[in-house]
Amino acid sequence: MQPAEIVSSTGPVPIDILEHEGLILHHVEVNADYRLMEVSAPEQAAKAVAGQFFHLLCPHVGGLEPFFRRPMSIYRIDREVGTISFLYKVTGSGTKGLASMREGERLNMLGPLGIGFSLPAKRAAIVLLARGVGLATLAPLVPLAVSKGHAVTAILSARSPDYLMSVAEMRTDGAQVITVVDSDMTSEVDRVEDLLHGLRAQGRLGAIYTCGSNRLLLAAQAIAKQYSLHGEVAMEQQMACGLGMCFCCVRPFQVEGETVHRRVCCEGPVFPLAEAMGW
Repeated sequence: MQPAEIVSSTGPVPIDILEHEGLILHHVEVNADYRLMEVSAPEQAAKAVAGQFFHLLCPHVGGLEPFFRRPMSIYRIDREVGTISFLYKVTGSGTKGLASMREGERLNMLGPLGIGFSLPAKRAAIVLLARGVGLATLAPLVPLAVSKGHAVTAILSARSPDYLMSVAEMRTDGAQVITVVDSDMTSEVDRVEDLLHGLRAQGRLGAIYTCGSNRLLLAAQAIAKQYSLHGEVAMEQQMACGLGMCFCCVRPFQVEGETVHRRVCCEGPVFPLAEAMGW
């Protein structure tokens, strides 16, 4: 497939979009809802960056007939081995079909797609604020940031300890991890905000990144505004084409006092934190 050009909020960004039949190397259950899949895709692994996604062709099985591909954020990139991993929640017909695939089968992958994360020019300490799908989306930012000299603290939120994911991986990659859960009320917004203020006082909050929760998005925006911090958010949205042609994934953003509409697939999925609007 020929290189395509997509338009981001900062101007045209040329990218090489590859369609590849990746070999599924590992595919396991993480908990009752989530699966982890590792796929061999050397060319795509060489091009992919944290925050981007792939459009996956899900199989038709057991009467399930997903019509569109499913967008899936990148969980891990291993360029040396040439693999891409996806951590995904099994919900509808597409992901149920995906969950039926076995090791040794081939997965049709279109990507990498979209705009990934950027890091502050200076080696500011960064904080990741993640819940739900954000636990997967923000994970590849840890090794990237650490490799560039940024100290990383990850605040991971979930309903209960059973649904906390990426903890060991993020620690291995060099992040200090703080877990908060609904079951003991440590995930309440005011308590998370207290954590963020504490990290700022310790010199551990110089930029903030979030994904997966509206209430955490709003909290991150308030903290970033108070301390004039660089911030980014990875937005999740249903998609059809994944290439910017169908306008299925448009969301509103607030830019200089005006509401503008952008396509999550090609003008994101990563956007400036200050411009995102809650849902």
